[in-house]
Amino acid sequence: MGNVMRPVPFKQLLSWITEEYRSQWTIFGIPESQFFIKENGKSIQIFDESCATPVGPAAGPHTQLTQNIIAAYLVGGRFFELKTVQKLDSLQFEKPCIDARDEGYNTEWSTELSLEQAYNEYAKAWILLHFIEAVFDMHVTAKQSFIFNMSVGYDLEGIKTPGMDSFINSFTDASGHPLFKHHLEELSSFIRDTNFSEILHIKRKG
Repeated sequence: MGNVMRPVPFKQLLSWITEEYRSQWTIFGIPESQFFIKENGKSIQIFDESCATPVGPAAGPHTQLTQNIIAAYLVGGRFFELKTVQKLDSLQFEKPCIDARDEGYNTEWSTELSLEQAYNEYAKAWILLHFIEAVFDMHVTAKQSFIFNMSVGYDLEGIKTPGMDSFINSFTDASGHPLFKHHLEELSSFIRDTNFSEILHIKRKG
Protein backbone atom coordinates (compact mmCIF):
# COMPACT_ATOMS: atom_id res chain seq x y z
CA MET A 1 0.00 0.00 0.00
CA GLY A 2 1.40 3.39 -0.95
CA ASN A 3 2.31 6.11 1.50
CA VAL A 4 -0.23 8.56 0.08
CA MET A 5 -3.91 7.81 -0.52
CA ARG A 6 -5.49 9.67 -3.41
CA PRO A 7 -9.29 9.68 -3.31
CA VAL A 8 -11.02 9.37 -6.69
CA PRO A 9 -13.78 11.92 -7.45
CA PHE A 10 -17.33 10.58 -7.34
CA LYS A 11 -18.16 11.12 -11.02
CA GLN A 12 -14.88 9.52 -12.03
CA LEU A 13 -15.75 6.46 -9.95
CA LEU A 14 -19.15 6.27 -11.63
CA SER A 15 -17.54 6.37 -15.07
CA TRP A 16 -14.88 3.88 -14.02
CA ILE A 17 -17.43 1.37 -12.72
CA THR A 18 -19.81 1.58 -15.67
CA GLU A 19 -17.23 1.81 -18.45
CA GLU A 20 -15.14 -1.06 -17.10
CA TYR A 21 -18.24 -3.21 -16.76
CA ARG A 22 -19.46 -2.24 -20.22
CA SER A 23 -16.13 -3.13 -21.87
CA GLN A 24 -14.80 -5.98 -19.73
CA TRP A 25 -17.68 -7.31 -17.58
CA THR A 26 -15.58 -6.49 -14.52
CA ILE A 27 -15.57 -3.85 -11.78
CA PHE A 28 -12.20 -2.92 -10.29
CA GLY A 29 -10.80 -6.08 -11.88
CA ILE A 30 -13.41 -8.39 -10.33
CA PRO A 31 -15.24 -10.44 -13.00
CA GLU A 32 -19.03 -10.51 -12.91
CA SER A 33 -18.91 -14.28 -12.38
CA GLN A 34 -17.42 -13.59 -8.94
CA PHE A 35 -20.01 -11.02 -7.87
CA PHE A 36 -21.76 -12.31 -4.77
CA ILE A 37 -25.54 -12.31 -5.01
CA LYS A 38 -27.47 -13.65 -2.03
CA GLU A 39 -29.68 -16.58 -3.00
CA ASN A 40 -32.13 -16.19 -0.14
CA GLY A 41 -33.62 -13.43 1.94
CA LYS A 42 -32.05 -14.48 5.23
CA SER A 43 -30.20 -11.80 7.15
CA ILE A 44 -28.69 -11.17 10.55
CA GLN A 45 -29.36 -8.34 12.98
CA ILE A 46 -26.37 -6.34 14.21
CA PHE A 47 -26.83 -3.20 16.32
CA ASP A 48 -30.54 -3.23 15.36
CA GLU A 49 -29.57 -3.10 11.68
CA SER A 50 -30.08 -5.75 9.00
CA CYS A 51 -27.08 -7.30 7.28
CA ALA A 52 -27.19 -9.92 4.51
CA THR A 53 -23.94 -11.69 5.49
CA PRO A 54 -21.81 -11.67 8.66
CA VAL A 55 -18.56 -11.07 6.78
CA GLY A 56 -16.61 -8.08 5.57
CA PRO A 57 -13.24 -6.32 5.78
CA ALA A 58 -11.69 -5.47 9.14
CA ALA A 59 -10.86 -1.85 9.90
CA GLY A 60 -7.64 -0.58 8.39
CA PRO A 61 -6.25 1.83 5.80
CA HIS A 62 -7.81 -0.31 3.06
CA THR A 63 -11.34 0.50 4.28
CA GLN A 64 -10.75 4.23 3.96
CA LEU A 65 -11.06 4.33 0.16
CA THR A 66 -14.37 4.06 -1.67
CA GLN A 67 -13.18 1.62 -4.32
CA ASN A 68 -11.88 -0.84 -1.71
CA ILE A 69 -15.22 -0.86 0.09
CA ILE A 70 -17.00 -1.50 -3.20
CA ALA A 71 -14.59 -4.32 -4.12
CA ALA A 72 -15.24 -5.99 -0.76
CA TYR A 73 -19.00 -5.68 -1.31
CA LEU A 74 -18.85 -7.25 -4.76
CA VAL A 75 -17.28 -10.45 -3.40
CA GLY A 76 -19.65 -10.83 -0.46
CA GLY A 77 -18.68 -8.35 2.24
CA ARG A 78 -21.70 -6.76 3.89
CA PHE A 79 -20.36 -5.66 7.28
CA PHE A 80 -17.72 -2.98 6.89
CA GLU A 81 -15.45 -1.99 9.75
CA LEU A 82 -14.40 1.46 8.58
CA LYS A 83 -10.98 2.89 9.35
CA THR A 84 -10.85 4.66 12.71
CA VAL A 85 -11.00 8.44 12.51
CA GLN A 86 -9.70 10.79 15.19
CA LYS A 87 -9.15 14.45 16.02
CA LEU A 88 -5.43 14.34 15.09
CA ASP A 89 -5.97 13.79 11.38
CA SER A 90 -2.71 15.26 10.07
CA LEU A 91 -0.04 13.32 11.98
CA GLN A 92 2.90 12.00 9.97
CA PHE A 93 4.02 8.39 10.41
CA GLU A 94 6.48 6.15 8.67
CA LYS A 95 4.49 3.86 6.41
CA PRO A 96 3.29 1.22 6.19
CA CYS A 97 1.70 1.59 9.60
CA ILE A 98 0.70 -2.09 9.40
CA ASP A 99 3.43 -4.55 8.36
CA ALA A 100 3.42 -8.33 8.61
CA ARG A 101 6.31 -9.59 6.48
CA ASP A 102 8.20 -11.11 9.42
CA GLU A 103 6.19 -9.96 12.43
CA GLY A 104 2.96 -8.06 12.72
CA TYR A 105 2.71 -4.66 14.29
CA ASN A 106 0.34 -1.75 14.10
CA THR A 107 1.08 1.93 14.63
CA GLU A 108 -1.72 3.49 16.68
CA TRP A 109 -2.93 7.02 15.93
CA SER A 110 -1.96 6.59 12.28
CA THR A 111 -4.24 8.19 9.72
CA GLU A 112 -4.16 8.66 5.98
CA LEU A 113 -7.02 11.06 5.33
CA SER A 114 -8.43 14.12 7.04
CA LEU A 115 -11.82 13.87 8.74
CA GLU A 116 -13.51 15.54 5.78
CA GLN A 117 -11.74 13.30 3.26
CA ALA A 118 -12.64 10.17 5.23
CA TYR A 119 -16.27 11.25 5.50
CA ASN A 120 -16.37 11.90 1.78
CA GLU A 121 -15.00 8.44 0.99
CA TYR A 122 -17.62 6.78 3.18
CA ALA A 123 -20.42 8.90 1.71
CA LYS A 124 -19.35 8.01 -1.84
CA ALA A 125 -19.18 4.32 -0.95
CA TRP A 126 -22.62 4.33 0.69
CA ILE A 127 -24.25 5.91 -2.35
CA LEU A 128 -22.39 3.78 -4.89
CA LEU A 129 -23.23 0.53 -3.10
CA HIS A 130 -26.93 1.37 -3.34
CA PHE A 131 -26.38 2.25 -7.00
CA ILE A 132 -24.65 -1.09 -7.67
CA GLU A 133 -27.33 -3.03 -5.80
CA ALA A 134 -30.00 -1.47 -7.99
CA VAL A 135 -28.18 -1.87 -11.30
CA PHE A 136 -27.06 -5.45 -10.72
CA ASP A 137 -30.22 -6.55 -8.93
CA MET A 138 -28.30 -7.70 -5.85
CA HIS A 139 -31.07 -6.84 -3.39
CA VAL A 140 -33.20 -9.93 -2.73
CA THR A 141 -35.33 -8.32 -0.02
CA ALA A 142 -36.48 -4.85 0.95
CA LYS A 143 -34.24 -4.99 4.01
CA GLN A 144 -30.96 -3.11 4.18
CA SER A 145 -28.20 -5.51 3.11
CA PHE A 146 -25.01 -3.89 4.40
CA ILE A 147 -23.74 -2.01 7.44
CA PHE A 148 -21.04 0.62 7.85
CA ASN A 149 -19.56 0.24 11.33
CA MET A 150 -18.11 3.60 12.38
CA SER A 151 -14.91 3.61 14.42
CA VAL A 152 -13.79 6.73 16.27
CA GLY A 153 -10.88 7.30 18.64
CA TYR A 154 -8.87 7.39 20.55
CA ASP A 155 -10.13 8.92 23.80
CA LEU A 156 -13.27 10.60 25.09
CA GLU A 157 -11.79 14.09 24.95
CA GLY A 158 -10.84 13.57 21.32
CA ILE A 159 -14.27 12.24 20.43
CA LYS A 160 -15.91 15.29 22.03
CA THR A 161 -14.00 17.83 19.90
CA PRO A 162 -16.09 19.86 17.42
CA GLY A 163 -14.56 18.17 14.38
CA MET A 164 -15.22 14.67 15.66
CA ASP A 165 -18.68 15.61 16.92
CA SER A 166 -19.56 16.94 13.48
CA PHE A 167 -18.21 13.78 11.83
CA ILE A 168 -20.26 11.52 14.08
CA ASN A 169 -23.47 13.50 13.61
CA SER A 170 -23.03 13.70 9.84
CA PHE A 171 -22.24 10.00 9.66
CA THR A 172 -25.29 9.09 11.71
CA ASP A 173 -27.56 11.13 9.43
CA ALA A 174 -25.95 12.18 6.15
CA SER A 175 -29.11 13.51 4.53
CA GLY A 176 -28.32 17.15 5.23
CA HIS A 177 -24.59 17.07 4.60
CA PRO A 178 -23.50 19.17 1.57
CA LEU A 179 -21.11 16.50 0.25
CA PHE A 180 -23.73 13.76 0.48
CA LYS A 181 -26.34 15.88 -1.28
CA HIS A 182 -23.81 16.91 -3.93
CA HIS A 183 -22.98 13.29 -4.74
CA LEU A 184 -26.67 12.42 -5.03
CA GLU A 185 -27.01 15.28 -7.51
CA GLU A 186 -23.98 13.99 -9.42
CA LEU A 187 -25.54 10.53 -9.57
CA SER A 188 -28.83 11.92 -10.87
CA SER A 189 -26.96 13.92 -13.49
CA PHE A 190 -24.93 10.89 -14.53
CA ILE A 191 -28.02 8.74 -14.98
CA ARG A 192 -29.80 11.51 -16.87
CA ASP A 193 -26.95 12.63 -19.13
CA THR A 194 -25.18 9.39 -20.03
CA ASN A 195 -26.29 6.36 -21.99
CA PHE A 196 -27.20 4.60 -18.79
CA SER A 197 -29.92 2.54 -20.47
CA GLU A 198 -27.23 0.76 -22.49
CA ILE A 199 -25.61 -0.50 -19.31
CA LEU A 200 -28.95 -1.79 -18.06
CA HIS A 201 -29.59 -3.40 -21.46
CA ILE A 202 -26.26 -5.21 -21.32
CA LYS A 203 -27.07 -6.49 -17.85
CA ARG A 204 -30.50 -7.75 -18.88
CA LYS A 205 -28.99 -9.57 -21.87
CA GLY A 206 -26.57 -11.30 -19.51
